[in-house]
Amino acid sequence: MDETAPWARPQDALARAVEVLREPRPGLLPKVSEVLGPLVPHLAAAQLSGVCAYSPANTVGAPEFAEAFGSLLLSRLGERALAEAGPGRPWQGTEQLAGAERSLVVVATTPGAGRGAVLVLVRADGAPLAPDVPEILQQFWDLVVTHSEHRATDAAPAQAAVSRVSANARAWAIAKSTGTHSAALTAILAPLRSADLDDAAARRAATELAVTALLDLRRSADLDRTLSEEPADAAFARLARELRPLLRHTRVRLDVAPPADAARSVPADLAHTARDAVRAAVLVMLDQEKPGRLHVSWTFTADSALRAVVRGDGLGALAADALGVHRTAERIAALGGRSTVEAVPGWGATVTVDLPLALPEPAEAPDPLDGLQPREREVLEQLARGRRNRDIAAALHISESTVKFHVANILAKLGVASRGEAAALVHRAGPPAGLHLAS
Repeated sequence: MDETAPWARPQDALARAVEVLREPRPGLLPKVSEVLGPLVPHLAAAQLSGVCAYSPANTVGAPEFAEAFGSLLLSRLGERALAEAGPGRPWQGTEQLAGAERSLVVVATTPGAGRGAVLVLVRADGAPLAPDVPEILQQFWDLVVTHSEHRATDAAPAQAAVSRVSANARAWAIAKSTGTHSAALTAILAPLRSADLDDAAARRAATELAVTALLDLRRSADLDRTLSEEPADAAFARLARELRPLLRHTRVRLDVAPPADAARSVPADLAHTARDAVRAAVLVMLDQEKPGRLHVSWTFTADSALRAVVRGDGLGALAADALGVHRTAERIAALGGRSTVEAVPGWGATVTVDLPLALPEPAEAPDPLDGLQPREREVLEQLARGRRNRDIAAALHISESTVKFHVANILAKLGVASRGEAAALVHRAGPPAGLHLAS
């Protein structure tokens, strides 16, 4: 069956687009990657948002790419796509990423469809895309970006103002960083090119300038962190200000307990989701619990999570899926968090939301070579050198039919279709102990 079948008919493509448009913002890129998988198989996906000032760069997929993409790299790839492929056309090329040359598909938005948004798909190989795929990919990304921009445009005035201030600060930081690095590189080259300095003096002067540039780079990283994180006390104070208007015309008393570690910072997306969850819990309690008093607190747990608790003294009839309203529970799950509801009839209810400050490290995938027998490893070693069955048989002192038997077992255990794929798997993953690929 054709692997692009989910995109074969117009109604199928529209169904895929609707899936993405319905997804809350924290889960947008994972959903984009999921629905594009059959159309453009890829190892990882990265996104540069044109509307999110807090965390414009996001990555999903193989863990080695988590730190490879940043705002500057994605912006540069978007500019390259527009320059080399032209507006309205995805660009296919290679880039050094995560220690290797990677095949990429880069989709920059068509002028008029979005402001600087970029999608990058890291592919396992550089095979050309099918004839209709680039156009489908471009139209799909333009649709997603246009919808995201409408969401941002329709945001509340206060939220839009905060986003604009943050975006301006980030743009200023990027411009300053670019100018600083350009000046540093020019300064480092000056002593190296100078005819008035001997080699030792030139190296010494260049080294001193490089050290200074590295210190400036570290300060730039610290600045970028301040733009993508919020101090815990400021984030909670903002929440408290947002809650009070909700209770202004009620007799409900609000008690707030800010986090004890006020100087600690939290990722902006996480702080935003925590505030959303608390607001949703408060609104549900006002509607269903009829409390006389609400207590809201944030704490940091021992296992590095932000815990938001809303406790009310109402009827105690709150349902376990109370945070399903406005898909709040889904946004919590998208950040690796969880929510619980405890209700005791006549005593009230408590909603607890735990959001991890860092995503858990993914478990290491098992090495496919671990399932091979010693003799199969010997055959694979010869195979990875590009040798034929006759040469392998002579080197290992076995018959050619035995070699064919081992090769068939190796292909089945590694889940590959050819000798070339088996050899590529060994070279890509690096030979484990017991395999020596030197000629």
